[in-house]
Amino acid sequence: MTPIQKVIDLETLRETQRARGLATILAVGIATPSNCLYQADYVNYYFRVTNSEHMIGLKEKFKRICDSTMIKKRFMFLTEEFLKENPNMCDYMSPSLNARHDLLVNAIPELGKEAAHKAIEEWGLSKSKITHLIFCTTSGIDMPGADFQLTKLLGLSPHVNRLMMYQQGCSGGGMALRLAKDLAENNKGSRVLVVCSESMTTTFRGPSENHTDSLVGQALFGDGAAAIIVGSDPDLSIEHPLFEIVSADQVILPGTEEALSLHLREEGLTFHLEKGVPNMIYENIENALKRVVSPLGLSDWNSMFWIVHPGGRAILDQVELKLNLNKQKLRASRHVLSEYGNMTSACVLFIINEMRNKSRDDGESTTGEGLDWGVLFGFGPGLTIETVVLHSKPNAIPVCLITNGAR
Repeated sequence: MTPIQKVIDLETLRETQRARGLATILAVGIATPSNCLYQADYVNYYFRVTNSEHMIGLKEKFKRICDSTMIKKRFMFLTEEFLKENPNMCDYMSPSLNARHDLLVNAIPELGKEAAHKAIEEWGLSKSKITHLIFCTTSGIDMPGADFQLTKLLGLSPHVNRLMMYQQGCSGGGMALRLAKDLAENNKGSRVLVVCSESMTTTFRGPSENHTDSLVGQALFGDGAAAIIVGSDPDLSIEHPLFEIVSADQVILPGTEEALSLHLREEGLTFHLEKGVPNMIYENIENALKRVVSPLGLSDWNSMFWIVHPGGRAILDQVELKLNLNKQKLRASRHVLSEYGNMTSACVLFIINEMRNKSRDDGESTTGEGLDWGVLFGFGPGLTIETVVLHSKPNAIPVCLITNGAR
């Protein structure tokens, strides 16, 4: 006799696997290396450590670039002592990949651990509740990767579901949020730890008369890590939601493939940037915005809060101009650029942290500086635009739990 087989209702099973509510950012933590370099001193420092002080004209040009960035300081793993021990990194194109990776393979997950610890402390729950890990970096490639190393450093469960994102550049933070949303909403009870840890060690190199676009990167990039915890259906008795991730979208701008490119070589990660990138974003930003906010009935750009990746001052200026934003709308983005430089994928998470902290300090009703709806933009190679719509939550987190400032 054939045993009676129970027919599984797959649709019912599927529904039990899904969360009911939107993915929500529950905590944020940030970290930087201890080595701080002030932009006012960086021109002399850079030309000294690269033995390039004889390039008088190029040094003057670099000073103009640095002065125009509106950056006050940056944090870096690289110290003068390390560069003296690895002089090939101070040339424009000398083999130096081993030295760079020997530093980054440990430093990137370690810095990520520091940011993650702060996010977990603020969250207030046990790290055993973390079910998924997304680790994003453009700084170094290794196997097993930084996600594996961070799992060990934090003491996460060996059953945690890991996703390693390499080489996504400045749009990686928005991409990580998009993926975290999908994971949280499609896995009931999940808590996703997202870590973006970045370093300019991969792109640091001496000046070249024939590659002045590289100088832009030397003037902009800094090191930093940020972590967030994302989950749906938060337990409001112990969790303190900051922002709901309402929707997310990605678009590649046609004809821009060569506008921003980085190539990993024996000499490190080379950097090419066309002068027209800010204008390319200017021409396309409103269409990307309307695609995600129009279905929500939003059309007044100044009624929203803004988290825009600070690829540089010119990009922020062009976004502000195209969308006719009030001057204070990009305050959080300009603040992060000023205090940390461009930390690629980690920047937008730093801006989330800055915005919710300022909202709390100013006594605003919501984490979005008193506003309900906002948009996050990330810009990366491709050119790729990541757009994330956020809905702010009431400013209820106790001040004593905010312990995530960078060094």
